[in-house]
Amino acid sequence: MACHSMSPGEIIEFWFSATSRERWFNSTPEYDRELRARFEALWEQARDGRLAAWEQTPEGALALVLLLDQMPLNMFRGQPESFSTEAQSREVAGRAIARGLDRFLPGSHKVFLYLPYMHSEALTDQDRSVELFERAGLTDNLKWATHHRGIVRRFGRFPHRNTILGRESTSDELAWLASPDGFNP
Repeated sequence: MACHSMSPGEIIEFWFSATSRERWFNSTPEYDRELRARFEALWEQARDGRLAAWEQTPEGALALVLLLDQMPLNMFRGQPESFSTEAQSREVAGRAIARGLDRFLPGSHKVFLYLPYMHSEALTDQDRSVELFERAGLTDNLKWATHHRGIVRRFGRFPHRNTILGRESTSDELAWLASPDGFNP
């Protein structure tokens, strides 16, 4: 069972460990289960606003964004819940950026503070994602931000989420998903 008194530093240490880094974009069912077992209770606290005090520090804001944006993608893979706290993560990230807290994070950590904008299906958030990665000089991530913005610009959403969210796919989306350009997690 997850520790309810875990600190932001412990979350960051876990997320940026060599083991977790290997699984960021290449997860396994075992890793997803491990995350759910360790962090679901803490995610629920973050979702319910009980960890809002963490937003006062760069590390705390980053830990909240990890809990609300990244970890649900693993913990609830293939389920609507995987996207259920994305908007909250953007709110936390937005407040942290507005206060300049991102300036105190190393580049590898800034990436995850900015990712909630790349995960959004709103074009204005996609534009912000591109701008944030560009301004920070995070060129590898900028390539992906531009790619994600192109998908949202074309379809108004991420077609690979349609089945999970019970949305009807258009014929254009289905053709794209079946193509080499399609993104199928």
